[in-house]
Amino acid sequence: MRKSRPKKRVTLPDPRFNDTLVTKFVNNIMLRGKKNMAFKVFYDAIDMVSEKSEEDGLEVWKKALANVTPSVEVRSRRIGGATFQIPSEIRPSRKLSIGMKNMILFARKRHEKSMANKLAGEILAAFKEEGAAYKRKEDTHRMADANKAFSHFRF
Repeated sequence: MRKSRPKKRVTLPDPRFNDTLVTKFVNNIMLRGKKNMAFKVFYDAIDMVSEKSEEDGLEVWKKALANVTPSVEVRSRRIGGATFQIPSEIRPSRKLSIGMKNMILFARKRHEKSMANKLAGEILAAFKEEGAAYKRKEDTHRMADANKAFSHFRF
């Protein structure tokens, strides 16, 4: 690369839980710059999770996020005319990003009334190690495990 790496931007903590991880999640939920709406959706979902489970909603969300965060992925690499799927470790920031995006993506695909309901349902499913986002993580790990014979082609 000719230029240096761009500086990491500082994310401010959210007003209710004083946590930067919540802000990053809300930034991923946000559509068309409507951050207040995204915060409302997230906080409503956390309140629903708190009602449905006996534990603290934020702790359930953090555990659910950890459950859907993959640790390895496969990357395509072309070697001698053939394309191999090579398993590789994921750096921590990308792990978190993939986990958040998968959880939000599959929450949007659920068939429930509001986005807060959808998100709460996906959080509870991920907490119990079920649901579509958890399945995506398991599929990613399974594919990496199936292709571990090609791991000596690492970048």
